[in-house]
Amino acid sequence: MARHPGIFPTFFLSGFECSNFLWKDRVRRNLVAETGHDRHAAEDYRMLAGLGIAVAREGIPWPLVDRGGAYDFAMLDPYIDAMNAAKVSPIWDLCHYGYPDDLDPFSDAFTARFAAYCRAAAEYVLPKVRGPHFFTPINEITFFSFCAGEWAWAAPYRCSREDRLRLRLALCRAAIAGVKAIREVDPEARMVHIDPLVRVVAPRDRPDQIEAARHETEVDTFLAWDIICGRAHPEFGGSPEILDIVGANNYSFGQMEYRESGPHAALAPGDERIAPLCDMLRTVWERYRRPMIIGETSGFGRGRAEWLRDVMGEALAAVRLGMDLQGICLFPAVDMPDWHTGEWLHNGICDLVEQVGEPSGDLRRVPDQGYVDELRRWQKELNRVTRLDEDPYSDPVELQDVVDAAHRLNMQPDQNWH
Repeated sequence: MARHPGIFPTFFLSGFECSNFLWKDRVRRNLVAETGHDRHAAEDYRMLAGLGIAVAREGIPWPLVDRGGAYDFAMLDPYIDAMNAAKVSPIWDLCHYGYPDDLDPFSDAFTARFAAYCRAAAEYVLPKVRGPHFFTPINEITFFSFCAGEWAWAAPYRCSREDRLRLRLALCRAAIAGVKAIREVDPEARMVHIDPLVRVVAPRDRPDQIEAARHETEVDTFLAWDIICGRAHPEFGGSPEILDIVGANNYSFGQMEYRESGPHAALAPGDERIAPLCDMLRTVWERYRRPMIIGETSGFGRGRAEWLRDVMGEALAAVRLGMDLQGICLFPAVDMPDWHTGEWLHNGICDLVEQVGEPSGDLRRVPDQGYVDELRRWQKELNRVTRLDEDPYSDPVELQDVVDAAHRLNMQPDQNWH
């Protein structure tokens, strides 16, 4: 049988919500603390190991470890101990919507400071965690630009399309500099550049918005990846090797109807304008021809198992058509709150339940059994491990098993996939 070893030790990945932005009220949020991951890191990583997941996206909080260019990474040690004990490898998320208070993201100093921080972070974590080493320099550059550059949800609180475009360029320039700095420490380090995979359509009664919707789907969605790979703004120094691995996030609200201001409106299930996820992944594959993962995906509430089933059907249809899909990240591992309302989203592998009688407000992890059962079904279908052994890298994911399953099951793109 032909060997087709994967980049990651397991096909299924996960991760933890780690946003640390200055929110609308000018108060810095720390989602790691809000979800209790800071207090339950060992338990959270044991849970992933027990589910046969050997890779997790984990944040390094730039605003908290960088104080005027001086670094204190000691707060990472409990997470490193937990992941090492569980044999789970991190994809280090170096900027998850937050940056130090004293920085202007539109300045040249931002790029230089981010590169120096990336280098220092790599120097700290590389000796402590076995390789190969994975990093996401700046999470969701495109969404970050909307969130902080046009909608003023987070710092730097800008409110125009022009500032959104300027912020995206600044973040791309910093991300490229960050990759180069990390690879000065480890030339073999792998990069996973995460951004939402979206599709925007015009309202049925607004043909005048067709071009704006098309531009957002076909141009805006890809510009950050285009810059990082050197297709656009080559003066920033991007290249295919810097883009490396494309992480395309996929949620039900990623297919939308255009709105002139504010976030677009998610298409309702069954809308005939919804495109198969496989077709959207094919657009990414044909544009970059780089290894891909679904960088985040999850359903909500009781729909989590069905969502995974539908995503797997589309993902295997993509594999059957020859796309280099290296993994699927079930994100988040534990539930997270809606940023605006604080209500739990019920989108994690585990829900979070407040402990009755606990004055600390501690949060108990309760697996969504239907979601776990569906994961187990696919692990068996793909000949994947259901629990990590002593060395997940001793028998890394064999992607030929995934390819064989895609052909055996004859998965086809489905417009009604969700």
